[in-house]
Amino acid sequence: MKFRPLLALLALVSGCAASPKSAAPPSKRQQLTVLYVADLHAQLRAHPELFWRDGEERIELAGGFARLSAAIQRIRAERGGDVLVLDGGDTIQGSGAAALTEGRALIAPLNALGLDGAVPGNWEVVYGPQVLRQRARELKHPLFAANVRDAASGERLFPPSLVKDVGGVKVAVVGFTDPDVPRRQPPGYSQGLRYDGPEALPTLVREARERDGAQVVLLLSHVGLAKAVGLAARVPGVDVHLSSDTHERTYAPIEQAGTWVVEPGAFGSFLGRLDLWLEEGKVVDRRWELIELTASRFPEDPEMARQVEAALATHDEALLAQVGHTDVTLARYAVVENPLDNMLADAIRAAGGTQIGLSNGFRFGTPLLPGPVREADLWNLFPVTNKLKTGKVSGRQLRAFWEQELENVFAKDPEHRFGGWLPRPSGMTVRFRAAAPKGQRVLALEVAGEPVVDSRLYTVTACERDGDAPDMLCRIPGALEPHVLDLDAHEAVRRFLAGAPRLSDALEGRAVGEDLPAVLRTQQVSR
Repeated sequence: MKFRPLLALLALVSGCAASPKSAAPPSKRQQLTVLYVADLHAQLRAHPELFWRDGEERIELAGGFARLSAAIQRIRAERGGDVLVLDGGDTIQGSGAAALTEGRALIAPLNALGLDGAVPGNWEVVYGPQVLRQRARELKHPLFAANVRDAASGERLFPPSLVKDVGGVKVAVVGFTDPDVPRRQPPGYSQGLRYDGPEALPTLVREARERDGAQVVLLLSHVGLAKAVGLAARVPGVDVHLSSDTHERTYAPIEQAGTWVVEPGAFGSFLGRLDLWLEEGKVVDRRWELIELTASRFPEDPEMARQVEAALATHDEALLAQVGHTDVTLARYAVVENPLDNMLADAIRAAGGTQIGLSNGFRFGTPLLPGPVREADLWNLFPVTNKLKTGKVSGRQLRAFWEQELENVFAKDPEHRFGGWLPRPSGMTVRFRAAAPKGQRVLALEVAGEPVVDSRLYTVTACERDGDAPDMLCRIPGALEPHVLDLDAHEAVRRFLAGAPRLSDALEGRAVGEDLPAVLRTQQVSR
């Protein structure tokens, strides 16, 4: 009996604590959805795409702006329109229609897609800075990048970031593109521009939160997945780093220093979806999905299909002309060697009449299925028309070239990675160890089955790059007797296919990494 007043008091206090009038209001959970594409490379129409996952490979019809538009519209409807749609660059280059119009053919379809913003990629300068500025003015969405400046004035070409309110969530997206553009592309492409490094990024991220009041800060970069992962530790305060350039397909996010790093494939064959949940203005949960935009899963948006056909109508007659035939499937997507580039390198060597042919390690191009090879395919696989160039280089120069290219592709420090995949040889073979130290990777070099001799001279056909020194042969300096041919890689392939060569879909051991799988699909190699 004597405990009843105390129990009553406790009950009263407890009742007051649970009273709705005095309880703190429950926190409101908010959801932010970001859709993300990158490296579209002007692939307006659907195309065959090579997919691989869990040890299985398949080719399906995928991509195209009409299918991409349908997927974006479906998710927009699901989210009540509260979606942020971003593009990671390399958008207005990579197809015949893009090249023939200096990117103009992409403007109407891109505007119909309804993007919120984009970072310019390394190939956006292919038509020169003035055309880049013009295309930026024609787009309805802004281009933004912190590190592209006019060389004369020092002024930024574009705003450094994009700040938007999406469904009540304030989002800041800081843009950063490849600072190696003046070296990586032919130097003439970016003449008059200056590219800064990543030094300003930490300040821009901090200002996005402190000055702009952003609840979510994203970094949208076009430097490649390895460098993006490396930047995560150097740029704190980023919730998710949206990477592009290397065409990598991150089905699962890579976590580095608390930041997620993701990359959404290429050619419009994929759409990345990022969902972030916030409570009291802080990110408390996140989810990433890499969506395969296959014909079996997504229809095409009829209105966008009309936009695409209108953009391509005046170019179809020329681009659909047949230049050859293949009896086998030719696919490129491999870091070291692939059948498609074996054909291209053979065509380059035959055109120059030299011992060696070298093709760049381009990542462009979806699979060529058995059947006709058309003009459009030449542009998809080799989207620039630089003249071919011959010269003589020593065995020592060849060895130095391969050591540097292997460092570019497999450098342990991501900051030292550069450009695309390994160059593609014809008439020579290279064996190497990818994990060996810089300058010590090459195990064996052979030309026509014979070991390369350092003091011997070898004839090579490669490419002439706008702005290079006269004695530069692709990226081999000091070539002797350099000579620019009156034909480009497209004409080389036309002539080669006219001879009805027996094409192969098999690897030939032209470049072999002894510590790598037979087919390497990614540069994210575990060390």
